Amino acid sequence: MRKLIAAGALALLAAGCSDEPSQREVQDQEVTDLNRVNSDGEAVAKAKALPAGDLTEFTLGGRIGEKTVAMTNAAGSFADLRSFVACPKGMDPCDPKIAPAGTVYTYVMVVYPGGDNDEDTGIGAHNTASDIERATAFRMTMPAHGFTGKAGYAKPEALAAIGPKADVVVSCDAGRIVWTVSAGDGGNQWEQKEPLTFYWQSTLPPAGTAKAYAFDADSTEAIGMGFYPAAREGVANACA
Repeated sequence: MRKLIAAGALALLAAGCSDEPSQREVQDQEVTDLNRVNSDGEAVAKAKALPAGDLTEFTLGGRIGEKTVAMTNAAGSFADLRSFVACPKGMDPCDPKIAPAGTVYTYVMVVYPGGDNDEDTGIGAHNTASDIERATAFRMTMPAHGFTGKAGYAKPEALAAIGPKADVVVSCDAGRIVWTVSAGDGGNQWEQKEPLTFYWQSTLPPAGTAKAYAFDADSTEAIGMGFYPAAREGVANACA
C-alpha cells in the first residue's frame, strides 16, 4: 500500500501543477503536520515554523535541468538527492534569460535514504550505502537567497512513509531552511528506500549546483549538491 501511495505522489510531481501552494485545513489522517511536541528541540521548531505547502497540490511549469547525486560524508553514502528547478505553471520552456521580472522558481529536492537503486544515478545499486533506520531532517547548509517564504513537501509521500503520526516542520535557521521530520518513538520512521520530496521557492534562478543541502539520519550528517541560486543585491530572503 505504501508503494502505491508513494507512486501516486511521484506521478503527480512529474505531471506538475498553481504557481503557489494552497493552504488549507485538513484532517490529521490526511496530512502530516506538526500537532504535538515531544522535545525542547521540537518546541523551538514549532515556534519558528513556516506554513508548509503540499507540492502535490499545485502545478509546475518547465524545468531547468535535473541532477542526482549521492549525499555523503567521510564514512560513506547515506542517501541519493535528485534536484531540479521549475518555472511557474504555463511557462515552458523555463529560461531565466527571457523569464519576466518577478518569476518565482521552485527548487525541488527528492531524498532517497539509502539510495534509489538506479545504477546510473547517485549511489546506484552496486555502490555501498548505509542502511538508514531513522532519518530526522533535510536542510540547507547555505542561505536561501531570494526565498519567498513558500516551502513545503509532498505530504502523500510522508503519509506513505511514516503514517498519520508524522510531523514535518518547515522552519528557518540563520537564513537557511530546515525540514524537521519527526515520527515519534518506535514504529514507522522515515527510513531506507522511502523517498520524500521537499521544495522551496525563490525569485532567483539557479546559478548551478552547490553543496547546499544536508540529510540528517542515524545521528550523522551527509551533504549533497543540488541546484542553488547566487545571491543578488537587493533581493530579500524570507528566512534572513
